Amino acid sequence: MEYAVAGVEGALAAGARYADARVMEVRSEAMSAQNGDIQALRQRERAGVGVRALIGSSWGFFATTELGEAAARQAGMRAAETARASARVPGPDLELAAVPAVTDHWESPCEEDPLAVSLSEKADLLVGITRVGLEAGAQLALADYQIWDTRKWFASSEGARISQRIRECGGEMSVTAVGDGETQRRSYPGIRGQYGTSGWELMRRLDFPGNAARVGEEAVALLSAPPCPTTTTDLVLGSEQMALQIHESVGHATELDRILGWEAAFAGTSWLDLSQLGSLRFGSDLMQITADATIPGALGSFGYDDEGTPAHRVDIVKDGIWVGVLSGRDSAALAGIPAGGMVRADGHDRIPMVRMTNIGLLPGPHSLEEMIAETADGIYMDTNRSWSIDDRRLNFQFGCEVAWEIKDGRLGRMLRNPTYTGISPAFWGSMDMVGGAAELTNWGTPNCGKGQPAQIGHTGHPAVPCRFRGVRVGVRG
Repeated sequence: MEYAVAGVEGALAAGARYADARVMEVRSEAMSAQNGDIQALRQRERAGVGVRALIGSSWGFFATTELGEAAARQAGMRAAETARASARVPGPDLELAAVPAVTDHWESPCEEDPLAVSLSEKADLLVGITRVGLEAGAQLALADYQIWDTRKWFASSEGARISQRIRECGGEMSVTAVGDGETQRRSYPGIRGQYGTSGWELMRRLDFPGNAARVGEEAVALLSAPPCPTTTTDLVLGSEQMALQIHESVGHATELDRILGWEAAFAGTSWLDLSQLGSLRFGSDLMQITADATIPGALGSFGYDDEGTPAHRVDIVKDGIWVGVLSGRDSAALAGIPAGGMVRADGHDRIPMVRMTNIGLLPGPHSLEEMIAETADGIYMDTNRSWSIDDRRLNFQFGCEVAWEIKDGRLGRMLRNPTYTGISPAFWGSMDMVGGAAELTNWGTPNCGKGQPAQIGHTGHPAVPCRFRGVRVGVRG
């Protein structure tokens, strides 16, 4: 903590009117296997200090890997110098939404330290499930896991002194079958796997060995399945695909820095206009979206964000009306709303920016079984395969790994290469059935890209199966 305090003091001595600093230590581990052999093992440790300084209208940022009070103080001074230079561009002083300055420590739940599990046990798991995945006749089976153990110390010129330890892990597997001019893939638990702020107990609960054979069999079966028809029909989406739908068409669209035009890298800006907050209809009355960093075990959970704002729940869409945004202290002050607590950085050497926390869909009154039973003619899709969305987060086309036709309330034939397309408010407006709490999964996405220089964010997406009416499916190109 003394290094973070020294960074703040250095920035204030150089003229900053506000400053904060983060000391971060991150240990990470990743292993991958292919067709019964370990392919790679990566273990990494990194540490350093990052300081933000605010002068006039502008932020300055400077980071160093040298851990020591003198180096941290120097980093604070350099951050203030950068802020002063940037503030030469005319503009009103940047204000910050108020947050309490607290002294606290927070840790994510962890029953079994994932870094303490032996490498041999982890390797045996990956090797075993890739071998089983090939038994149905597929040609390629992949599996991997990733682990992060992050310690943070945060100090601000307002008096905040916060330490945190966040342990995250998760994994994935996929099987690819090759046919006559075609390849088909099935993944488990989803295309991006499943991750959480959890210990190795998450990997045990996922039961990769118990799902490996099914994944391989479905990949092979897809080779001979008929293609998804090109039509307009009712569409049922599984919870994993719903997580991607939320991430791309709601999460990025409601990031306030994109709405304000401050940020456009990777995902573009947003179709939303801040003047319509509280009145714009985003979807049907069943659409209830929240951003909640307090969900135990979810990947977007923490005690405090990288501005010292405590984690809390924020309503984003309520009864189909757009009511909230993902914000930081500066963007929230400009919008005249409370700080959202959604600012995080990918390491000590990246400036904190607005990132999704756990942005998800609240459960509804239905079940997947009911959705299928009440659909006379439709398609059920799950497990994302591809995604494409315009730079305003409005028009999209998504592909899934697998689909099944629905006829007279029953699942029918498996379909290959399913796709669907829509325009965000019209698509969400067509949602008429939402799965219940028993079907809720807190999906974790460990690879959300944003910013320049690029930052990778860990986000969570609580999701349930849903039904949408009159959706275009089977679109090619």
